[in-house]
Amino acid sequence: MTETAIDPTVPPSGTGCLECDATDGWWFHLRRCATCGHVGCCDTSPSQHATAHFRETGHPVMRTFEPGEDWFWDYTSDDYAQGPALAAPEHRPVEQTVPGPAGRVPDDWRSRLH
Repeated sequence: MTETAIDPTVPPSGTGCLECDATDGWWFHLRRCATCGHVGCCDTSPSQHATAHFRETGHPVMRTFEPGEDWFWDYTSDDYAQGPALAAPEHRPVEQTVPGPAGRVPDDWRSRLH
């Protein structure tokens, strides 16, 4: 991982998955790109937008965007990574449901997870 893979000054793109929000979709957990702040849904989520963001941009490091978690993932090494504190907020709103967001999660959501 190169030092330019992480920009600790960039805020997250929002409080939910950017693509899911644009299409009224839903997610299980959220991940934040450590390079540009893009918030996408995790690989357990139906649409897997965080990994799609890595494939489209080449931005190799993401950080969990879940409360109480602080780990980084490096797609190029396929392993956990170290990183600095990122610009606030460091996680989605605590009151946001999991899965979320409230009102868009189907009743059969468990059967749709990867």
